[in-house]
Amino acid sequence: MPSPKAKNPVRGGGSPVFGSSNGRYDFMSLTKPVNRSSPPPHLHQRQGSDPTTARLRASESPTRRRGSSSSTGSGSGQGMAEEDGIRLNPSFIRVALSSLLAIDLWLSKRLGVCACEDSSWGSMRPLMKLIEISGHGIPWLAGTAYCLYKSDSAAGQEVTLNLFMGLLLDLVLVGVVKAVVRRRRPAHNRMDMFATFSVDRYSFPSGHATRAAMCGRFLLAHLVLAAPLRVLVLLWASMVGLSRVMLGRHNVTDVMFGFWMGYCQYNLVEMLWLSPQTLQGLLGQLG
Repeated sequence: MPSPKAKNPVRGGGSPVFGSSNGRYDFMSLTKPVNRSSPPPHLHQRQGSDPTTARLRASESPTRRRGSSSSTGSGSGQGMAEEDGIRLNPSFIRVALSSLLAIDLWLSKRLGVCACEDSSWGSMRPLMKLIEISGHGIPWLAGTAYCLYKSDSAAGQEVTLNLFMGLLLDLVLVGVVKAVVRRRRPAHNRMDMFATFSVDRYSFPSGHATRAAMCGRFLLAHLVLAAPLRVLVLLWASMVGLSRVMLGRHNVTDVMFGFWMGYCQYNLVEMLWLSPQTLQGLLGQLG
């Protein structure tokens, strides 16, 4: 006779059978929702009982794989971006120098208003050329040598002697820098300058500007001049530098560097100052 328990397996408010373990049936209460996608409880126990398997499944999870791939991708992408930045971005110094050079050429061309007779200030060209001659090396050397020859005082001979030595030093230093740099003169310049030499076809630095700055400091320091004459010396030095740009002989940076170089040359003259006794001693050793 069949057992009543076999005919009515869900008696007592039980739930349908989901599986068996060791020949025993597992029942769930009807008050709990049924989750058919989850595996049976005994599978949970088997999967969780092995720690090695749990670690392997955690390492193969999609979230971890996405995180690792994204971190690897971001690291490689950042490295490529840095390489592109180093390869494509030029140095700041090169960009700055190129910008300054472009501004220098543009401003020099705009200020070359006396470069030829047809220029906007072409009528001022003869006056600018006269100022150009006043800053030339030959008149200064000739005038200083004549003053040295005519001077009958020891103080006058000492001053004119050192001025003459400073002018020779200026010619040597400017010639060396021009031969090394070899910067061409502006394209709008006319080669009708007074008494040119081989290095005079180069533009950097302006020899007139170096000479004007050095001689201006020398005159203000060693000659007793009244205030109006001192103003005229400063005005003359400024006009010599300005005339070089207005005539198209030099660029603006040539004149600015020339002023700075002449200013430093005077300091060198002061360091190498020669007295008449020192000169006589040198001449005696050479003789």
